[in-house]
Amino acid sequence: MEEVKDEVRDKGATGEEQEKQLSSTPEGPADTQPAVRTEGTEERAADRGAAPSIPQINASFAASPVDQFRLKRFFVLRPGTLNQAIKDIEALVDKEVDGSVLGIWLMAEVDHWNNEKERLVLVTDSSLLVFKYDFVMFKCDQVQRIPLNLVDRICHGTFSFPKHSILQRAGDGVRVFWDRLREPSFTSRWNPFTTDYPFITFTYHPVRNMNESFTSLCDIQSFGEKLKDAAQKVHATKPVPGKANGVLVLNQSIPIDAYVGLMSFLGNQNKLGYCMARGHIGY
Repeated sequence: MEEVKDEVRDKGATGEEQEKQLSSTPEGPADTQPAVRTEGTEERAADRGAAPSIPQINASFAASPVDQFRLKRFFVLRPGTLNQAIKDIEALVDKEVDGSVLGIWLMAEVDHWNNEKERLVLVTDSSLLVFKYDFVMFKCDQVQRIPLNLVDRICHGTFSFPKHSILQRAGDGVRVFWDRLREPSFTSRWNPFTTDYPFITFTYHPVRNMNESFTSLCDIQSFGEKLKDAAQKVHATKPVPGKANGVLVLNQSIPIDAYVGLMSFLGNQNKLGYCMARGHIGY
């Protein structure tokens, strides 16, 4: 926070002038509201997890001017960026396999080593789709598809670490399980790049308090509810032989088995898992 204040001071602007600049520049808060594309009626847009109309900034709700100045480094807030990203990932949805899109969320994935990674998440009629999207180059780098008839547990709660861990993580999260009979192997637990975990964990994106639109787009509670409802329907229509049907919703802490986590500490502090401007270099 001190670094941000110093940066503002060096530019020769007082706090009041900085606030006026933020509200008047093309990249100000009003332009960073995601004009999520809607198809059909406003009711359909709401069902997809997107606001049917773009609400105006509420001064008592939005982040402070200093926080807004800091958050503007995230490329997802640049005008038109989020709309283009949503258009790109929707084009990758396979209608025959996934069905229609029910909701779109902007969240942060937390891996088994406590590393944060920026993600766009879609819930469709039949699938949970997790996209690693490059907001700098406007391209999708990776897609993870999880059939909803395999999802068996959804856990909401705060994060917890082993007794002797030096790591901490504030806030809530949601973890989605899709194979209750399989536990991660010893090799997978100690491999920071493994992708064979039978669950995925999400938490709030840092820009969630930018304005009301982003708060709705980053709401992990609405994500969990939409995912549960969609999975329940798929379990009823496309049951997996030999697998118990239904989704168990739990309210309990989410464990992360990481102890030292020097890599995650440095990465999360510097937001290396996000597309954002870093001085004269953006990555």
